[in-house]
Parts: sequence; C-alpha cells; structure tokens
Amino acid sequence: MTTRFPKPDLSVTVAGVHFATPVLTASGTAGTGEEIAAWCDPKKLGGMVTKSVSLEPRPGHPYPRTVETAAGMLNAIGLQNKGVEVFIAEELPRLRAMPTRVIVNIVGNDQDEYVRLAQRLSDEEGIDALELNLSCPNVARGIDNGADPTWVGQCTAKVRAATGTPIIVKLTPNTADIVSLSRAAAEGGADAISAINTLVGMAVNYNTFKPRLANITGGLSGPAIKPVALAAVYRIVKAVKIPVIGIGGIMSGTDAAEFLIVGALAVQVGTAHFRYPDAAIRIADELAAYMQSKGIAHVSDLIGRLDV
Repeated sequence: MTTRFPKPDLSVTVAGVHFATPVLTASGTAGTGEEIAAWCDPKKLGGMVTKSVSLEPRPGHPYPRTVETAAGMLNAIGLQNKGVEVFIAEELPRLRAMPTRVIVNIVGNDQDEYVRLAQRLSDEEGIDALELNLSCPNVARGIDNGADPTWVGQCTAKVRAATGTPIIVKLTPNTADIVSLSRAAAEGGADAISAINTLVGMAVNYNTFKPRLANITGGLSGPAIKPVALAAVYRIVKAVKIPVIGIGGIMSGTDAAEFLIVGALAVQVGTAHFRYPDAAIRIADELAAYMQSKGIAHVSDLIGRLDV
C-alpha cells in the first residue's frame, strides 16, 4: 500500500513578511500583475514583484530588445516604465487589490534617487517590501555601481535610514566577488538579498553581421544561468545571516527545490513566464508535489538541507 502524506505547508517568512508559498514572480517578467491575471489566480502566488519603477519615466532601449538563445533569452529592455507617480496612480491600486504580497522593485540613477523613491513609496499602503535593483546590466553605470561593494553598502544604508519598509537588495552576478556585495548589503541594513540578476550576453546575426539586440549586449536569463545562480546563492547563504531569495533559470518545482536546499528561503520565477504565464503557480504546485513525494511536511524542513 502506498503511503500518502498530507499536503505540505509551503509558507515562509522573509524579511518579516509572511508568504503563502516561497515562489514569487521576478521583476520585469510579470509586469504589475495585469499581464498574468487572466492566466492565473493571484491568490496562489507567493508574491508579486513588480517591474522596475523609477522616479521619472524611462522610454527603454530601441527595438529589437529581446532575443531567444539556447536554453534562455537575452533582453535589453532598458527599465522602461512610466515613473513612480503614474505607478502610484494607475498601477498600485490594482496591486493592492491582488490577494498576494506586493514587492515593488525600484531603480535610480544615483543613491539619492533610490532614497527619494523609497520615501515616496513608504507613504503608500499595500507595499510589503521594496526590492532595490542595484544590478541591471543594460543601463549606464548599472554594472559599475552594482559591482562596487562600497557603493552597494552606502546605497543600502541610505535607503534603510529613509524607510521602515523591508528592503531586499538584488545583486548582480557580473562581478568577481558576489560575496562581498552580499556582505555590504547586509551591513548596510538590508532585510534580505535576492540573487542573481541576469548575466551580460550578446547575440550576432551571422547573415547581416549585426548584433541581434539594438543595445548590442543584454541580460541573459533562463535555464542556461541556473548553475551560476545556484552557486552564487550557495555562497551568499554561507556569508550572510539575512534571508536570501534565489533567482535564475527556475522552470520547475525541482529547480525551485534546489535553491531551497542550498539555503534560499524563497525563489523568484522569471523567464519561465514567457512560456507559461502561470509559471509561478505551476512551480509552487510542483514543489508541493515533490515535497509530498519525499515526506517533507513543511518547506522549512527542505531549506538548507544540502548534504556536503
């Protein structure tokens, strides 16, 4: 007779915020929720991480801005958005109505802009956390600043002093030492770290001899980067005492499980949404099925279970 275990408990608490499941959307891959609402039940999402919001509107980069690659994709969107005031007026009301946690990803041209964004958004209800995008590879100074531990620590500390809202610092993998970045963020007062953002990549049209992206280079995401992301999360978890959210190439429940096993408390699903708009919910269901097959009653019994 086959033993049937009860449905596992997927709930986690990260940065003082309780999530029904550890599977969140990744910034820039599900907009502000409207894009995926027709395809999935938002109350089944662990959390909604918005596309990046800036102080002023950004037009983004010229087209073409996305390219499919082997086991992934390149994007050079350029952080296109309508600015924080339009976000608050038009998009935040819809997010408040979603029966899930809301994390607003913010991006600035300098540290002062991050502070001003954090202050402005802290005045609004319905935001559970802010994610500081310190790591976009497709904008001027995005890599230089995000790869500098001193700058990361300073920016984090200034935002921490400006808001009581939990802050998550999103780190770049385009560095020789992501551990130093994670320590700088933790010392600056981050409540959690999310990693990794995309890797710098490029594609060339061998018929026209031109780059496939108008921006020439872009951010590589998808299954191709999962081993890099997994190793980064493993190193960060060992280096800091704050929670880590794993990102990078998660396409299935067992992919998510691997990040939890190395110590992440939650994960974000990104590129998978371009194939399946309900990917975050599918992956949470697959994670639950995997845990049930292993007789794991609560996700906390899976987190950090790596046997080395």
